Amino acid sequence: MSGDSLARALLARKEIESGQTPCGNLHRVPELHRTLGLRDVTLMGIACIVGTRWLATAAHTGPGSVSLFLLAGLFFVVPMAKCTGVLAAQRPNAGGQYVWSRADFGDWHGFLAFWLFWVGIAAWFPNAAMAYMSIAAYAIDPALAENRPLIVGASVVALWLGMGINMAGVRIGRWNQNLGGFATWTMVTLLLVTGALVYLKRGSATTLNIAPPLGWATLNFWSQIAFALSGIEVLSMMGGEIKDPERNIPRAGWIAGLFAVLFYSSATLAMLIMLPPGDINLLYGVMQVSRVSGEVLGLPWLPVLFGVLSTATVLGQFGGLGSATSRLSYAAAKDGLLPPVFARVHPRWQTPHVSMASLAGVASVLLLVMQLGDTMRAAYQALVSMMVLTAFVPYLYIFLSAWKAGLRLAPVSGLAVTLIALAFTVVPTEDVGNVWLFEAKLLGGSALLLGLGRWIFVRSRNGLGGPGGPVGA
Repeated sequence: MSGDSLARALLARKEIESGQTPCGNLHRVPELHRTLGLRDVTLMGIACIVGTRWLATAAHTGPGSVSLFLLAGLFFVVPMAKCTGVLAAQRPNAGGQYVWSRADFGDWHGFLAFWLFWVGIAAWFPNAAMAYMSIAAYAIDPALAENRPLIVGASVVALWLGMGINMAGVRIGRWNQNLGGFATWTMVTLLLVTGALVYLKRGSATTLNIAPPLGWATLNFWSQIAFALSGIEVLSMMGGEIKDPERNIPRAGWIAGLFAVLFYSSATLAMLIMLPPGDINLLYGVMQVSRVSGEVLGLPWLPVLFGVLSTATVLGQFGGLGSATSRLSYAAAKDGLLPPVFARVHPRWQTPHVSMASLAGVASVLLLVMQLGDTMRAAYQALVSMMVLTAFVPYLYIFLSAWKAGLRLAPVSGLAVTLIALAFTVVPTEDVGNVWLFEAKLLGGSALLLGLGRWIFVRSRNGLGGPGGPVGA
């Protein structure tokens, strides 16, 4: 880095933090406030990690998914909780893995860790929205779940609603995550209770052999299982708004991670008791199960209740993951690696509203683009693969930073799982009719986004970050 670039970076950072504009005017810049306690952070972790849409995928794959969840918990969730806890205690401010990667490996690697995770979550939004809106539509009428324009339109509305609630402030947004976490607890309880009652009344619809079959398909599914259990790392991104983050982030991570493993493994078993794998739809399998249990137990209102709980879950996930991910771009902008506008904090809401709105906007565009030229189910799978491919690369940086911090067994285990997941992400599933189109969307889209990230990074380093003045790095 040249002396001029370093000087520009220091100047830009000083201006952002002190409130001095390029014109020399001074004003008090709104900052993030530490509002979230252990309960809020734990429920946020549950809302961010646990998603009922993955239950349908796991149950559709078969009872072997139960073992895969337990193995992923041992070799991925435990190492992630250990590594993020140590790293968050060392650097507890907003930004999480971006801050760690930049400090340990330099500006470009820090930016890449932020950018790829940010893009992965932008792809996660439409994926989750399509699944949850299909679930809600199925609760009203199963035919509505196949109405593509309705599902896509409802997905866009849900995406902006979930983000909008959290954009209005952490004090308001935390109740969105709290409600989402509570809805998740309630849903898994209902699944377990109804599954047990159905088993006592008519037995299991599936032979419960939890040993996963050996083969490429199982290894391919491993990437989705591991991604389903990711999310502990997002807690550290909110470090600037968490009380006593050195203690609360590690504690919340361990609690939420353990709950997620137990949730997925036990709820998958409950679903397979009520329906065989081949009858479980990848998008709205949870609603199919709720209808079956409602019919067997004489509880016709169960599907409606599941639909309400599912909607509360996704709003909490959108708010939690969207808020946390937007803190990455906020931290990068404060360091001069993005235009200063992304570091703006709303004077009333005290949230990085520009960063949050940008994430929601990109996710909306991806939702529409990924619908072109394929069925809704195949589009869903394309989003899953792109999401895993882009979001897993930053995990390499987390585990490498943990290695530099002195850990050994945890980062090695996490790195191994991450590399396996990345290797098998590009393999299409049986739902993909046009393999070449699938691969072109996945690899071409990833390459395009990587190139765009490099262009933004270079442009910022050259002092062309935006109208607010030069931004160096």
